[in-house]
Amino acid sequence: MTARMPATEPPADELQAARGQRRESAARTYSRRLPIALVGGEGVHVRDGAGRVYLDCLAGAGALALGHGHPAVVSALRAALDSGVPLTTLDLDTPLRDAFVETLFAVLPESLRGGRIQFCGPTGSDAVEAAVKLARTATGRSGAIAFGGAYHGMTQGALALSGAHAPKAPLGALGADVQHLPFPSAYRCPFGEGGERGADLCARALRWALTDTHSGILPPAAILVEPVQGEGGVHPAPASFARAVRRAAGDAGCVLIADEVQTGLGRTGALWGSDGIGLDPDVLVLSKAVGGGQPLAVIVYRAGLDTWEPGAHAGTFRGNQLALAAGAATIRHIVDHDLPARAATLGERLLDGLREQTAGLPVVGDVRGRGLMVGVELVDPRRCDADGVPRPDGGLAGAVQRAMLERGVLVEIGGREGAVVRFLPPLIIEAEHVDRIAETFGQAVWSAWRAT
Repeated sequence: MTARMPATEPPADELQAARGQRRESAARTYSRRLPIALVGGEGVHVRDGAGRVYLDCLAGAGALALGHGHPAVVSALRAALDSGVPLTTLDLDTPLRDAFVETLFAVLPESLRGGRIQFCGPTGSDAVEAAVKLARTATGRSGAIAFGGAYHGMTQGALALSGAHAPKAPLGALGADVQHLPFPSAYRCPFGEGGERGADLCARALRWALTDTHSGILPPAAILVEPVQGEGGVHPAPASFARAVRRAAGDAGCVLIADEVQTGLGRTGALWGSDGIGLDPDVLVLSKAVGGGQPLAVIVYRAGLDTWEPGAHAGTFRGNQLALAAGAATIRHIVDHDLPARAATLGERLLDGLREQTAGLPVVGDVRGRGLMVGVELVDPRRCDADGVPRPDGGLAGAVQRAMLERGVLVEIGGREGAVVRFLPPLIIEAEHVDRIAETFGQAVWSAWRAT
C-alpha cells in the first residue's frame, strides 16, 4: 500500500484546527483559548492562515524577547547553519558554545561572574530540577522551601515546588520535602495587610520556618523564589522581601535559587530581575529569552557549590548549536540597545494606560507589574473574601481574552482562577503598540462586562 501524502498547500485554519483537535492531546492549552493557526511573524506581530494580523503579547511566554524574525537572531541562525557545525553536540566544546558562555558571563550579576554554568535539558523545568539537585548535593540536605503562587514547571520536581493545586491534584504526593510559605501581594495579601506590612509578615513567616526548632520544617537545602511571580498572577517581589529572603537563606545555610526563566534578560526593567531588588541569588535559573526563541536552559551558580560528580545532571540536547547562536545574539542585542531601560519606560506607560482605560470599572481589581511583565486582575465585585477583597473572576478574564483576540491582540491569562490578564510583549515593542494594547484592553473589558 502507498501512503497518501498530505497536501503540499497549507490547509485552511479550520482544517488545521480540526486535525489538532483530533490528533493532539487533551493537555493542549493555548489553542483552546486562542483558536488560530499561525503561519508568519515579524517583529511584534503574527499572522494567521487567513491573513489576519495580531499584536503578540504572548511572545512565546516571554521567550521571544526580540520578537519574531529579528535580524540579529536570523543572521546568527544562518551563520550557524552555514558554518557546518554539528547541530547538537551533547556537552562537547564548540565555538558557538564558547561564544555563548563568554557572552552570558560578561553580563551576569557581579557575584556570579566567577561561577559555573550547567547546560540542562531544553526547558526551564529541567533547569529548576538541576538547581535543586545541586543545592541538595552541596548542602547534604534534602528539603526545599518555595512560595504560594509560584510556578516552576511541569516535571515532577518542578511541579512539587509550584503553588497551583489544579495540575497537582490528580497526581497525589509529589515532594514530601517541599514546604510552601506565603508570598507578598499588595492586592491579595495572605495576611490581609498588603504593602510593606504584608511583605514584612511574609518575611517573618520565612524566618520563623527557618529558625524556630518547632516550626516542623527541617533546615532545607534550597529556597526557590521568582523575582516576579508570572503564571501565579504577576506579583512582583518587593525589594524589602527579596533582601529579607537573601538574609534568611544565608543565615540558615540554604542555597538561594532565583527562578529567572521568565524575568531574565530585561523583562522586568533590569537585566536580571534579581538585581533590581537585591535578591543576589546563589543559583540563577535561565531559559526562555536566553535561547533567543530556541530551546535552551541553563543554571549559573557560585563556584563553591560545584560539588557534584560528572554526569550528576545530563541530557541529550545540552549542545543545541542553533539555540546557542540565537541566545548569544539575543543577549548582545539586549545589552547593546539597553532594552531593560526600554522595558522599564514602556512598562510604566502600559501600566498607566491600562489604569486610565479601565478607571472606574468595578471589575478591575488590580493593575500591577514590573517592566514589560504586566497583569490585570479581574474580579467579581459582588463576591468578596474574608478580607473584603473581591473574588477573582476567571470567566470574565476568559471573555476579555477572546474579545482582545477579535480585536487583533493576543494575551495570556493566569493567576488565581485564571483571572489575571497577562501582557508579555517583545522588548522591542514601540510606544504606539503599548497605547493600542491599553486601548484594546479597555474596549475588551467594557464589552465583556456588558455581556455578563
